[in-house]
Amino acid sequence: MADDQQLWGYAEVAAHLGISVGATRSRKSRGALPAPDDESIPDRPRWKPSTFTNWKPRGQGYRSDLAARPATEPPTA
Repeated sequence: MADDQQLWGYAEVAAHLGISVGATRSRKSRGALPAPDDESIPDRPRWKPSTFTNWKPRGQGYRSDLAARPATEPPTA
């Protein structure tokens, strides 16, 4: 039952997802994170690590606009 005792706050979820704490808070406010497992403290939701085991973020995909351009290609405005 160690998983029941360990809960993640914004910082741990952000580290797990590889994003900033601000981005994690933003995703939570948009409903783009799983529902918290503990909301007993206002403004401090907490999640069990197992909540993220099989969870996949929505909208994950290849961003061609972020790909490095070849040196011969001029930048677009």
